[in-house]
Amino acid sequence: MILLRPLRMLVACAVLGAGVLAASAQDQGQPGAEPAATAPTSAAPAALPGPSSAGSSETLPASPAPTGAAQAARAPAAAASLPHNLSPWGMFMGADIIVKAVMVGLAFASVVTWTVWLAKTLELLAARRTARRLLGQIAGAPSLGEAARHGAGSRSPIGAMLSAAVQETELSAGLDKDGVKERAASRLERIEAGAARRMTRGTGLLATIGSTAPFVGLFGTVWGIMNAFIGISKSQTTNLAVVAPGIAEALLATAIGLVAAIPAVVIYNLFSRWISGYRALLSDASAEVMRHLSRDLDRARRPHLRAAAE
Repeated sequence: MILLRPLRMLVACAVLGAGVLAASAQDQGQPGAEPAATAPTSAAPAALPGPSSAGSSETLPASPAPTGAAQAARAPAAAASLPHNLSPWGMFMGADIIVKAVMVGLAFASVVTWTVWLAKTLELLAARRTARRLLGQIAGAPSLGEAARHGAGSRSPIGAMLSAAVQETELSAGLDKDGVKERAASRLERIEAGAARRMTRGTGLLATIGSTAPFVGLFGTVWGIMNAFIGISKSQTTNLAVVAPGIAEALLATAIGLVAAIPAVVIYNLFSRWISGYRALLSDASAEVMRHLSRDLDRARRPHLRAAAE
């Protein structure tokens, strides 16, 4: 009995060893079999050995990639699809043809605004300086003829007023002085109105630009946003790279509209004040001319009155 127990243990060990060798040979003979000890990858965990009656190892299915890793993988693709040039010129070149037309029109309106500002500023400054000079000379002149000599050759409306008063006096020689004054005042009034009308030429364009440019820019904004939503519907995605260019172009159209409108309104109000002051100078000159005419008519009638009294 003592000897049989070691023999049984030896037989059991031999049978177990033969089973292990047979299982190893079977695993090595299968085509495409992966070795049990494979290095774990970064995308899936290492294979875990499981219980098996044949002594072979089983591998668990690989788990999906983490959400953060997937988002990190998608980030470069989204960044690559974003427009590379978001400068004003780049947005203009990438805009729709309608938005481009709106931007070009507003830029042209802005150029017109500043051109009118430069031209009318020089014209108003020169006209007001000439009017002040002639007004001072007329006020210090002893008679209408002397005042007319100061305004001779001048292209100012005040020179035209002096010439009209002298001409009306010559044409109405021997007539009633009240009629002469009335006709002279009518001619001076028309000269003053014509000068003011010529001076306001071009300011109506500023008023038009100031009132319509914001709405034209708003049209470009609406069109750009509409294109952005059309891009979203076509791509079937709400990615920022799809909607951002259209919105940027729309906002650029609005900005150009404000750049064109705000200076136009400010310059128009400035010119309105300047033209009002210029018309006041013309009114003062007209009143001074009428005073000279009235004094000259009274001087001309005085010898007749003396003769009638005698």
